[in-house]
Amino acid sequence: MIEFSKLELTPTAQQHFARLMATQGGDAAGIALSAVHPGTPRADARLAFCDESELAGDEWMLQCEGFALYVDSASAPYFEDARIDFIEQAGGGQLNIRAPRLKGMPPATDASLADQVRYLLDSEINPQLASHSGRVSLETITDDNVAVLRFGGGCHGCSMVDVTLKNGVEKTLLSKIPQLTAVRDATDHSNGAAPYMKRSA
Repeated sequence: MIEFSKLELTPTAQQHFARLMATQGGDAAGIALSAVHPGTPRADARLAFCDESELAGDEWMLQCEGFALYVDSASAPYFEDARIDFIEQAGGGQLNIRAPRLKGMPPATDASLADQVRYLLDSEINPQLASHSGRVSLETITDDNVAVLRFGGGCHGCSMVDVTLKNGVEKTLLSKIPQLTAVRDATDHSNGAAPYMKRSA
């Protein structure tokens, strides 16, 4: 096992996990943390009790009072600089996992505009559009640094796509990538197959 010192467990999170372990009556070896679909917009964190027989031996381990947290070696890089907190609330609480590397590494400072735009679309914008079965992709970056986008899914032909573009997509891209001069939509919205909100005839 390798001591995992690059992941922060707040005191309330440690207490929460210790309480959970106590319910297992000593049957579980610890709690396993793994990355699901790491490096993609669908990435998520999974927590589960684990037995000794389920451990491969190459896990990274964080030993705490009352329990051990195991991170499989393939998932460990995605949880570097992560922070796990438990927020106490009336009648229970909420576990919060902040893992900035989980959906992939941000582009380097000298990355192309196209790479920077694609990263923001995949990591921040498309996960929000997915709630409406929508998505947006980069078509091209023009010579004068305009990002030309194409909408799909529920955003294709949606009557609210202009609001989504101006107040959501454009605002996010221009604020985080100052080199961009504008954002344009190249989608033909007259033929959307399943718009989230249909346009009036």
